Amino acid sequence: MTEQAPNADRRFLYVVVCAAGIAADVSKLITAAQERDWEVGVIATPAAMGGFFDTEAVQAQTGRPIRSAWRRPGDLRPFPPPDAVVVAPATFNTVNKWAAGMADTLAVATLCEASGLGVPVAVLPCVADALAAHPAYRESLARLRGMGVRFGEPYAGQPAEDGARPEFAWERALDLLDGRQ
Repeated sequence: MTEQAPNADRRFLYVVVCAAGIAADVSKLITAAQERDWEVGVIATPAAMGGFFDTEAVQAQTGRPIRSAWRRPGDLRPFPPPDAVVVAPATFNTVNKWAAGMADTLAVATLCEASGLGVPVAVLPCVADALAAHPAYRESLARLRGMGVRFGEPYAGQPAEDGARPEFAWERALDLLDGRQ
């Protein structure tokens, strides 16, 4: 794979996608980022690559391969260094592993490294209420906030009484990066 030269006029955003049903709509985040003049590269957890979103459509939309595995020695980097990172949807598993520094996937290793480099990171959690109540998750959120990670409102995806699911606030991640509270 050849390295793509970064466009010096555009910021580069890594979008980390985790395995949650709402990931099927990640193209909405990519579109919003591109409309705000971000160039986008997607890094997915191995589980997310198992059919949680349309990988071919996302590759076509970004013009870049989706990364999910480490490069081999000697392979060129398919993405430039990030100016910022968005994790959306962020699952219970990824948040907890990241906070604990367990970099066992490219996605989590990228988050650990971004935090260490001071790269701004915005997170849109997608965690069921029962899991969000777990003490380890609450401690992970506190640790990551202490590291400067910016969090959007939690999303459990529970349907309303009429059966409709609430909208996932994809653009909120970009607002968090732009400093909008």
